[in-house]
Amino acid sequence: MIEERGIVVALEEGAAWVETRRQSACGACQASEAGCGTAVLGKIWSGQRTRVRVSALIAVHPGDAVIIGLAEGALLRSALLAYLPALLLLLAGALLGRLVFADAGDEPVVVLGALGLGLGLWVTRVLARHVQHDSRFQPVILRHQAPVAETVPDAWQ
Repeated sequence: MIEERGIVVALEEGAAWVETRRQSACGACQASEAGCGTAVLGKIWSGQRTRVRVSALIAVHPGDAVIIGLAEGALLRSALLAYLPALLLLLAGALLGRLVFADAGDEPVVVLGALGLGLGLWVTRVLARHVQHDSRFQPVILRHQAPVAETVPDAWQ
């Protein structure tokens, strides 16, 4: 289970909107001090807040600090759903262009590859709508987070 801390900001029927803060896994190695590009991007995006709709199986109120979770398998399936159709159809279109128009140069390969990519993005959109409300892909509130020391003004600490 992948877990993340967050703050409940709004409630709906059976669900809650939780605000999380992006954190980068970078910065712990020696390369980050020597100019690692990934660490630089992590510093730029670190601290940005995102609102996520989660299933609320326990009682929560706005302002509560909670731990939300998502099954690891759901994250992998979501990544495959997002990238695989577009990639496969891009390659299939380019291969089709190479096989059918072998003597015409690279233009048909590029055009059919781009058409395959567009079709793949459309397939991804249709599949995403199909699984959008599937409970296996939804994060859930696992538990309340332990109270933070009163001397720390920011609930994220």
